[in-house]
Amino acid sequence: MSLADELLADLEEAAGEGEGEGGEGEEEEPPIEDVREEAPPDGAGDSVKSIAKLWDSRTVGAGTPKPAGFAPKWFAEIMEKIEEYITKQPKAAEVLGPVEAAPEYRVIVDANNLTVEIENELNIIHKFIRDKYSKRFPELESLVPNALDYIRTVKELGNSLDRCKNNENVQQILTNATIMVVSVTASTTQGQALSEEELGRIQEACAMALELSGARLRIHEYVESRMSFIAPNLSLILGASTAAKIMGLAGGLTPLSKMPACNIMLLGAQRKTLSGFSSTSVLPHTGFIYHSDLVQTLPPDLRRKAARLVAAKCTLAARVDSFHESPDGKVGFELKEEIERKFDKWQEPPPAKQVKPLPAPLDGQRKKRGGRRYRKMKERLGLTEIRKQANRMSFGEIEEDAYQEDLGFSLGHLGRSGSGRVRQTQVNEATKARISKTLQRTLQKQNVVYGGKSTIRDRSSGTASSVAFTPLQGLEIVNPQAAEKKVAEANQKYFSSAAEFLKVKGERSGSPGPPPTP
Repeated sequence: MSLADELLADLEEAAGEGEGEGGEGEEEEPPIEDVREEAPPDGAGDSVKSIAKLWDSRTVGAGTPKPAGFAPKWFAEIMEKIEEYITKQPKAAEVLGPVEAAPEYRVIVDANNLTVEIENELNIIHKFIRDKYSKRFPELESLVPNALDYIRTVKELGNSLDRCKNNENVQQILTNATIMVVSVTASTTQGQALSEEELGRIQEACAMALELSGARLRIHEYVESRMSFIAPNLSLILGASTAAKIMGLAGGLTPLSKMPACNIMLLGAQRKTLSGFSSTSVLPHTGFIYHSDLVQTLPPDLRRKAARLVAAKCTLAARVDSFHESPDGKVGFELKEEIERKFDKWQEPPPAKQVKPLPAPLDGQRKKRGGRRYRKMKERLGLTEIRKQANRMSFGEIEEDAYQEDLGFSLGHLGRSGSGRVRQTQVNEATKARISKTLQRTLQKQNVVYGGKSTIRDRSSGTASSVAFTPLQGLEIVNPQAAEKKVAEANQKYFSSAAEFLKVKGERSGSPGPPPTP
């Protein structure tokens, strides 16, 4: 049997069971056409009481069923208990043991839930007033965006829009700049005057909204005064309202102290239906702690990190409060200071980058051999004077390039003074290049005479020959070495180091002198 056949069989069985149950004498349900809702009385559909059910619950009797949309407690019952407990000062003996056992604890949780209902009711009433009053002054909605300020302004203005000028009550609600804009816009508005019946319904809705706002403020004061006594450390970190909310969702202070921090952070998270829209603006896994004032003061990129930190510290504070330790809130104060220090550390700018010198290079130690041989070698391999003068240049002067095609090449200070020619360098014997002994032996072998004149390597001209041409005899065979021999004998005679003077100047010409020495 296929999957489709199995599903069809199950549906047939379920249909058969339904028919069998319906045939056992049960009353048949009336058809849909016969079920009709009772029509509201005339004019009741335009009243604010037709949409706002919370305020009417204070006048409902004890046997009357509760209004739809408000399950925890009736508004009047909770407010009566709050007024009763406000007059009494709580005692430490009443809070011994589990906090959930205290009779006032349930009232605190219900009162905190009541503030949420009041907030929703105020939004409904604000929408009702805005829709009705847009007939008289449609531009007021965009000029006064705050809901309570809008309701107070509508109640004060009514049908006459000229009241916004020089009105002390309006000046307490709006700023001077807003009053000026409202008065200018009211003089040019296209709205129509309201009837007495319509204006009465709007005034009734405004009065109801202001009374609900006062009740909400009263509940906040009560919850703050009691939460600072029941859970002082937790209230010091989160605030009394947020602390009461997470305690109500956790089921009490004792279950809250047993929860891990990751679960406390998710208390109050709401899953939104996107309906096909983008999920960019949706914040998953964000509860009451994320939306508390302590976390919302930070930039958006740090809020998730801050919520995790605050949830961890709230777990510690809840465990301290569950054992009734530190009733003065000292532990909560220390934990909040630690949280604020970390917040400041996250937001402080990075340290300024310091300019540090470059580290010493990791070059190996070079050989530094000293002595006479090393100094002589440095003298031989050092820069010559020509190279030093060529490397030297004067800044800010236009130099004559050595080559017109290569700009930037110059001779520096070389040849600046004098005729401009480069003089021949004077050879320093100390720095003269030395010839090794192997090279000296090679040169001596090359100077050895092995035969005739053609093998003699001397300084004689390459055109020297034994055949000479003379104008008298023509071609004549001469001996070139004989002429050189005569020159050598003459030099020996007149320029020899051992020769004596041939003639002494002081001798008389008549007296014969000593014979010349050969």
